[in-house]
Amino acid sequence: MPGKRIMVVGAGVSGLGAIKICLEEGLEPICFEESNDIGGLWRYEEKTERGRPRVYKSVISNTSKEMMAYSDNPFPDHFPNYLHNSKIMEYLHMYVKHFHLLKHIRSLSKVCSVRKHSDFPFTGQWDVVVQAEGKQESYVFIGIMVCSGLFTNPFMPLQKFPGIMRFKGQYIHSWEYKSPEKFQGKKIIVIGIGNSAIDLAIELSHVAAQVFLSTRSGAWIWNWVWDSGMPMDTVLFTRFNSLVKKIFPEFLINRWAGNKLNVRFNHDIYGLLPQHRYILSHQACFGDDLPNYIITGRVRMKPNVTKFTETSAIFEDSTEEDVDVIIFATGYTCSFQFLENNSTVLDIQRSMYKFVFPPELEKPTLAFIGILQPVGATIPTSELQSQWAVRVFKGLNKLPSVSGMLADIRKKRTKLEKQYLNSPRDAHRVQYVDYMDEIASEIAVKPNLFSLFLWDPKLALELFLGPCTSYQYRLQGPGKWAGAREAIPTQRERIIKPLRTRTLICAQAPCCVPLWLKSICVALLLFVLTFIIIKG
Repeated sequence: MPGKRIMVVGAGVSGLGAIKICLEEGLEPICFEESNDIGGLWRYEEKTERGRPRVYKSVISNTSKEMMAYSDNPFPDHFPNYLHNSKIMEYLHMYVKHFHLLKHIRSLSKVCSVRKHSDFPFTGQWDVVVQAEGKQESYVFIGIMVCSGLFTNPFMPLQKFPGIMRFKGQYIHSWEYKSPEKFQGKKIIVIGIGNSAIDLAIELSHVAAQVFLSTRSGAWIWNWVWDSGMPMDTVLFTRFNSLVKKIFPEFLINRWAGNKLNVRFNHDIYGLLPQHRYILSHQACFGDDLPNYIITGRVRMKPNVTKFTETSAIFEDSTEEDVDVIIFATGYTCSFQFLENNSTVLDIQRSMYKFVFPPELEKPTLAFIGILQPVGATIPTSELQSQWAVRVFKGLNKLPSVSGMLADIRKKRTKLEKQYLNSPRDAHRVQYVDYMDEIASEIAVKPNLFSLFLWDPKLALELFLGPCTSYQYRLQGPGKWAGAREAIPTQRERIIKPLRTRTLICAQAPCCVPLWLKSICVALLLFVLTFIIIKG
């Protein structure tokens, strides 16, 4: 009998959080993981298998440890702020051990099919077939949490590059890349301008004869290291900045961001100026080292490729360069081949209410967790999604009507198409703080700044001015964690500790927020609270 059994598909960062949340709510999760270990995308392996996301050997996270931590399990304070994939794996193993999750994970188990049970309209149950150890087993579950991620199938748009089949050199997707050694002395073109493309161009330039970075659209290049040497996301992803974005016109915010990013190097001169000015809306491309490699000629920026010959690439500006290797860093598509082909389960546009629930199911017992691209960290967003999904499964939270959910989906889709220039790769993009608060409001865990300001103004100020870390969503409501009140005031100490490996006498701790700005913010917060009280 299914009882309280929930199936979790995948033991990556989203799947592990889903298991933990199920246990918190008294459910019985069974996680099926196709590989032999946890970690998903973050686990490095020499061998790549089609359909499984993998990182290359040198990958470092683009979100800092405080912003990407699970909400009740901060990273160790001595861990670096930006983490090598091996450090993330170490943290995940610590998380699994601490919360005793391993016994709920079945490795080397492939989910073959997920279909509605015969009485689904009444029970919401699912029939599942899983293959393990060469044989198939059948299960019945009361809920399904799909945590298989976005990065499953490499996307190589070869049809857009005439002549590619005549090219005599090697061409691969960045998914196949592991390390630079075998590319010694080669002339390489990297196609794309995402984080993988930039990483590979920089890394390969150490061994290659020449690296070309070809981009159709350009990109704004952000730095891991922001003002006062602090991690970028801890400075920018705050409630204060989120409020500023709502108050001021979008063009002013984008102008500020463009000017800020052009201070270090002029994106136009360096061949990186993008076609759009929606700077803060798009996924950040990180490349602290990229301008250094461009100015020394080790990486040369090029426009889009119009065609390939047997030995060269011809670009839109009519220039031609000899190349030995082509690396397509052109992204991924995601698929859920185990799901039955039923439009009420998932339509052709993959419509999901708040990127979690298919809107037309008779019973809301299927949830997609982490199948989105936050402008920020994935772990906290997927963890909140899991909290919401589990409470919907249990009937503690209700979803709107089908028409209400479809209307919300259409509204968000229209906004996304306008904001992201109708780009397919941005179809699942969300703003970090706004989305976190949106989901948190569904389950009453969004922090109440007004209440906090009355009985703990120091904590309220940290929540308003400081980084919007996941611990904020454990202060109240379901899943309340007593350690949150300690984790929030000490987050800056955990940021600074791994940096201060050479202690100076009379050293002064760096301050991310100047005192005068704090004073202004306090006054602004008081004004907003007073306005709310008067209006109420």
